Amino acid sequence: MTPVSVLTGFLGSGKTTLLAAMLRRPEFAGTAVLMNEFGEIGLDHHLIETSEEDLIALTTGCLCCQARGDLTLAVGGLLARRAAGEIAFERIVVETTGMADPGPILQGLMLDKELAGRVRLGRVVATVDAAIGAETLDDRAEARRQATFADRLVVTKADIAPPGAAAALSTRLRQLNPLAGIDVVSFGAADPSLLAPDASPGAAARWKELLDDIGRAEANARQEPGHHHQHGPDGVAAVLVRRDAPVPAAALPLFLEALAETFGPNLLRLKGLAAIAEAPDRPAVLHGVRHVVHPPVWLDRWPDDDRSTRLVLIGENIQPDWPGLLLDLIAEEARLAAD
Repeated sequence: MTPVSVLTGFLGSGKTTLLAAMLRRPEFAGTAVLMNEFGEIGLDHHLIETSEEDLIALTTGCLCCQARGDLTLAVGGLLARRAAGEIAFERIVVETTGMADPGPILQGLMLDKELAGRVRLGRVVATVDAAIGAETLDDRAEARRQATFADRLVVTKADIAPPGAAAALSTRLRQLNPLAGIDVVSFGAADPSLLAPDASPGAAARWKELLDDIGRAEANARQEPGHHHQHGPDGVAAVLVRRDAPVPAAALPLFLEALAETFGPNLLRLKGLAAIAEAPDRPAVLHGVRHVVHPPVWLDRWPDDDRSTRLVLIGENIQPDWPGLLLDLIAEEARLAAD
């Protein structure tokens, strides 16, 4: 059976950085990747410098909600293409959206009749941000669920966290999930065994117990009048900023600083590619979580023929037009100052 590992973690916790680092290792040459993103705006596949063979397939929509049948279709599609000789892989990694509850995803992989006997669940890895992970666990039930289901927890961004933060977060995670192994990593440099094809000892029994709890809770909820399934908290939405005109380099740090100051904790995630006027052949990769915005990282080349600036902001109560207007204003000021 083909092993399928699940990589989960809250928005901005470092899933894609970790995945990109793993895919560059020779041990993962035969890996098919399914990437799932919050909302209908997909950018993460452009933020990984890898070959087309590594990044086999994408899926949009929420795998843990009404579209979770897409997981069965996507995995089944990969297996069919391999059987037809179109592609070759040895394992599958599913990267969930940062807002995902991994429980229903595990249900699909472990219990779906279409996949029975064809795939087996490998590792469930959850990333937790050392810098703001404690705050996220306090505020977000999704983050707590992700940590609870993991059989391996990865405390990321230890290089930028305050002294002692990673150790304190590890202690809290141990209390939340005493059976999971915990790794503390910097710059996405992790042990390849994180995404090993075999789950940790005792993980299958723990997952069955958790899924049984979910089944009982869902059965009770269906009996309640007016019950309906809803994913994610009210007010969380993804906003896309796209601009064809390159942005002056001087405008970029001012724009990022203004976003962090304006939205603060409401900015759950910022990610994207920016076209910089002074470096037309190399896009800047932008990442931010809440009030923490990281310095841009430069790709060696554009990932496709689209050389426009594409930024995705995921947050609560963010006015859809405001980030774009802010970028236009700061960019124009920078152009005038340069003339």
